[in-house]
Amino acid sequence: MRDRFASLTARLVLTAVLLVVVVSALIGVAATLAMQNRLTAQVDDQLNETLRRPTFFGPGAGNTEPGTVIAQFRDGQEGEGLRFGRGPDNDRPLSSTVLDELASVSPSDGTTSVDLTALGSYRVKAIDGAAGTLVVGLPDGDVGEAVSSLIGYEVLFIALGSLVAAGGALVVVRRQLAPLREVAATAHNVAALPLATGAIELSERVPGNLTDVRTEVGQVGAALNTLLSHVESSLESRHRSEQQVRQFVADASHELRTPLATIQGYAELAPRHPAQTEVALAKVEGETLRMTSLVEDLLLLARLDAGRPLASAPVDVTRLLVEAVSDARVLAPDHQWRLDLPSEAVEVAGDEQRLHQVVMNLMTNARKYTPAGTTVTVRARPGLIAVHDDGPGFAPELVEEAFERFARADAARTRGPDRGAGLGLALVKAIVEAHAGTVALDSRPGDTTVTVTLPA
Repeated sequence: MRDRFASLTARLVLTAVLLVVVVSALIGVAATLAMQNRLTAQVDDQLNETLRRPTFFGPGAGNTEPGTVIAQFRDGQEGEGLRFGRGPDNDRPLSSTVLDELASVSPSDGTTSVDLTALGSYRVKAIDGAAGTLVVGLPDGDVGEAVSSLIGYEVLFIALGSLVAAGGALVVVRRQLAPLREVAATAHNVAALPLATGAIELSERVPGNLTDVRTEVGQVGAALNTLLSHVESSLESRHRSEQQVRQFVADASHELRTPLATIQGYAELAPRHPAQTEVALAKVEGETLRMTSLVEDLLLLARLDAGRPLASAPVDVTRLLVEAVSDARVLAPDHQWRLDLPSEAVEVAGDEQRLHQVVMNLMTNARKYTPAGTTVTVRARPGLIAVHDDGPGFAPELVEEAFERFARADAARTRGPDRGAGLGLALVKAIVEAHAGTVALDSRPGDTTVTVTLPA
């Protein structure tokens, strides 16, 4: 039974039919009660009219309604009474049983209903007179028959009305729910698409005429379109991430293959040319250090991607920058290094070792990829570190990719023999984001600034 009314259409039609039945039943009950009261009032009016006419017993008792019963009860005497028929010859005396039943009616009862043996239901009323108590009754069986007939018609019309309501509601509900079925069809079409892997083209949308937020169906359609847009952007982001992972693996393999090939080559050279052993070992050591640095950078990126927390302690950024610039002046004396610090020390909460790595990577990037004579300015403010240089800058098409892993700005900057693997700025971004900060790049020829914002 529950499965039969599982659909929204069936439930709405059932609800409409039940409403019709309930309302019709209430109207029927009210009409029946009103009719019963009206007919009973008419009988009571006739009864009062009969009481106002002079009445006597015996033949020719007057123009009395057939079926009327009249009983007279005198003090100390047995009662007597008649049931009037159609004409004087059809009048019949009341039995003692009926008289006993009428004797129980008191003038104080007013007009009341009594079931008289063998006569049926009567409306009776008693009045006191000089000759005793007079009781008059009129049959109200016609009232019951009329009410029963009305109830029968009401049941019939309610049944017919329910059938008509069911048919009409079915047509109307199906028509009104047609847009909802279109929305559901869109959802089913999307659900049937292969969304597990690869590039996903999610062009399916609910038609514009079904996205009017002023209607309930329009709200569902608009919400579904919004959801599909979010899913599409998420799938595109996932696909880009998959592509980046593949590219990352390929780039990492390529970067590791070079030092490994160099190590293998010099390891094979040393036994064949003993005179070159010292040179070969030096080369092996250099490539080993390069590979170790690359692996450590990759491990750090992996830890940061996994969300491992960094140390959090007060870090004196002023001292950190002073030391970093001092080291840079020794490593790159052909560059102009400047410090722009406030009068008071700048502190942030974070991992001092990783923040030092951020500063060194930014300064190393400025040192390696700018020509001699370039001025590099390191600036600090509360919650901010900026490294500016007046070198050639990044190519415009590379600015958006500068913080990607294994990204290089070689097309725009001079590459030296000690070029890196392209992880410097990627590590800067990962470390800064692990400190709940942000990093931004603004580059044009002669004006390049990397700005790091950290919680103070």
